[in-house]
Amino acid sequence: MTSYEWILFDADETLFEFDAFRGLKLMFSRFGVDFSDADFSEYQQVNKPLWVQYQDGKISATQLQYQRFQTWAQRLDETPKALNSAFLSAMADICAPLDGATNLLNTLRGKVKLGIITNGFTELQQVRLERTGFRDYFDVLIISEQVGVAKPHPDIFEHALSTMGHPSRERVLMVGDNPDSDILGGLNAGLHTCWVNADNKPEPAGIKPHYQVSSLSELESILVPAT
Repeated sequence: MTSYEWILFDADETLFEFDAFRGLKLMFSRFGVDFSDADFSEYQQVNKPLWVQYQDGKISATQLQYQRFQTWAQRLDETPKALNSAFLSAMADICAPLDGATNLLNTLRGKVKLGIITNGFTELQQVRLERTGFRDYFDVLIISEQVGVAKPHPDIFEHALSTMGHPSRERVLMVGDNPDSDILGGLNAGLHTCWVNADNKPEPAGIKPHYQVSSLSELESILVPAT
């Protein structure tokens, strides 16, 4: 069994599927809109830079959530807040664990302490954990919107470590799919890291995870090798 005391997971695309197009299509159907591929491309042209600004600490979670829906709010005569809440609700409705997530958590439960550290938003994360039955698996749930800073900022990791009771950093493993926020942030905080690289992307310059896996099942075989 692994010698780690704590394992911290990212949420979106690490433990949970995050199909934004499917969620947006469901959300807009509730407003009578047939959301298309072209609409999604237009949305991402706004959304992606906002996420970079959020992770860099240049805008708040509230600004991100509102600004990404400003244009659609004007078109539909709705508020950005209403559209954002509708989107998070739709994402909760379609939530599902990624392959291997349930088995991994069941294997680790009771053997190590488990936590989530996510740049996702409170309104979605808590509902999704309840619906998937994952809430009781985790000893800590760290959400950037509540902390006030996002990964990879060191303050969110320091907040997590404080909440965890200041364990030895080399006995904490950060697991995530995003090398820029999860892996770099974890490395800068002195943690061990595992990059879940399902798409076999090239390793970014200057970011060297301790482990790299293509699936959660592969991670399970590393943490709990067969005897």
